[in-house]
Amino acid sequence: MDLSLTPSQTELRDRARRFTREVLQPLEQEAERGGGRLPAETADAVKREALAARLHGGSLPVAVGGQGWSVIEQVLVHEQLGQATGGLWSFIPGAYNALVRVDDAQRRRYLEPSLRGERFGSYAITEPGAGSDARTLSATAVRDPATGEYVLNGEKWFVTGPPGETDFMIFHCHLFDGGERKPTLFLVDYDAPGLRMSRDPDYTHTFADRHPQFVLEDVRVPAAAILGGIGEADALTNEWFIEERIHIGARCSGAMERLLDLAVEWATERIQFGSRIYDFQGVAFPLADSAADASAARLLTREAAWLADSGADPKVVHAKSSLAKLFASEAAFRCADRVVQVFGGRGYMRDFPAERFFRELRVDRIWEGTSEIQRVIIARALEKRGVGTVVG
Repeated sequence: MDLSLTPSQTELRDRARRFTREVLQPLEQEAERGGGRLPAETADAVKREALAARLHGGSLPVAVGGQGWSVIEQVLVHEQLGQATGGLWSFIPGAYNALVRVDDAQRRRYLEPSLRGERFGSYAITEPGAGSDARTLSATAVRDPATGEYVLNGEKWFVTGPPGETDFMIFHCHLFDGGERKPTLFLVDYDAPGLRMSRDPDYTHTFADRHPQFVLEDVRVPAAAILGGIGEADALTNEWFIEERIHIGARCSGAMERLLDLAVEWATERIQFGSRIYDFQGVAFPLADSAADASAARLLTREAAWLADSGADPKVVHAKSSLAKLFASEAAFRCADRVVQVFGGRGYMRDFPAERFFRELRVDRIWEGTSEIQRVIIARALEKRGVGTVVG
């Protein structure tokens, strides 16, 4: 496994670093004070800067208007984006990887405007009674033989997207076809009759994205709204989960890097009892432990990306992405906790990045599959694929 970077990959990483430090980080406190919201003109400026930096649509093929990054290149970018608090990378134009499966009409209506920053989509999977087990989803699609339309019903929670920006969803449901349930994705505009946002709750973190709840009651859509074909939802959603778990591992690695930068700078300058606090083992040793965690998380995530780029068995990539997500998300939260302690009272103030990371990194152990789900995936892989395959 060769994880050395090519000149073009180094340039991409540095470009993402400049964007994060010069565009996103200066907006962190404004976003925090605004409850995650930025003025429309500021959000538009972020999108323009992202387009100018060629950071939009990174994971999508060039043929559909994306950047065509390899998985390792996606990781290099997300390692930098993870060094901003507030989830401000959400304003970078892009689209879920399921939209690679759009037809020509869907491309013009959904994908191309998304890559220009004119539209934002969300992914509607989770329900009040169904989370990680997609087989238990109660959302349905039934074809009306009189019109050929599909009638959608269901309630979706944690439908992620920037407020005022997101205007369509990818709706994961069970399509009933001759008594058989076929998991299927539909593209649904937010202004469709019968679709309403039922609640927009606040969460522990203050993010650019909101995570509202929606109810669909007899929402009618044409057959042309089906994304990727009937019965393809589980496979397409799983592809997104794998990609996003690798991205989470990368962002958590980046968050740890920034946390350690801040903590080392502070601890080597702060004098107490006549010495730098960095010279006390109670301060330095937790940071050393976090440095080991950060290094391991980065290597695990880059290994999963390298395997994906190398055409490895998709089931092995699945297990490796779960390993990366599990370790990196757990380690990043430990790191944030330690760094808050190093800063003391300042670490508990929302003006300081350590406090914001402490709240924000907690959710990485939950979304896109909880840590417990990742352990289930890894344990099954150990049994089916062999220990050497999973840990080697």
